[in-house]
Amino acid sequence: MKFFAVLALCIVGAIASPLTADEASLVQSSWKAVSHNEVDILAAVFAAYPDIQAKFPQFAGKDLASIKDTGAFATHATRIVSFLSEVIALSGNASNAAAVEGLLNKLGSDHKARGVSAAQFGEFRTALVSYLSNHVSWGDNVAAAWNKALDNTMAVAVAHL
Repeated sequence: MKFFAVLALCIVGAIASPLTADEASLVQSSWKAVSHNEVDILAAVFAAYPDIQAKFPQFAGKDLASIKDTGAFATHATRIVSFLSEVIALSGNASNAAAVEGLLNKLGSDHKARGVSAAQFGEFRTALVSYLSNHVSWGDNVAAAWNKALDNTMAVAVAHL
């Protein structure tokens, strides 16, 4: 679950200032609207930040157009989005905080081993927010919920780099 599992880090919002039930609902419903677009999500991140694509050995140095429609790309994109979906589903419920934290701690540690930088986590966040804001109903309330989730998860991820 290479770098795109970072997407999970960019979604949850569990540790510093947990999402309220209403905030979690906004994140969950907006994610549900796009989570079936696995390939498009990953392609949008790679297109915006080729340095992120370079972190994936099977995709490094290849033209995005030539890999986007491959089985390997679809499989990896589905793996990432499925992980993110799990983390998002757990958010907003205090009884799930330890599970979310455990997933995020492992994800941060795994990405440290792959040489992912704090700047790349930030790039991923930017690309994800751009994708979401262009594909879901995006008002100030949705933006605030995602920003809170992303602030919290970035803090966890970067602490493990």
